Amino acid sequence: MKTIQEVITLTVFGVFSVVYLREPLAWNHLIGFGLIAAGAFFVFHRWT
Repeated sequence: MKTIQEVITLTVFGVFSVVYLREPLAWNHLIGFGLIAAGAFFVFHRWT
């Protein structure tokens, strides 16, 4: 549950900062989001 919360929170924050604050996302932000998404994948994927 905590992993899903982190993914949703960071996604909403990223959209908010780009749309409302007009802050561009840099390459390091995108890599960080990608690593968190990969972590969520490994947490929720069934490996049986």
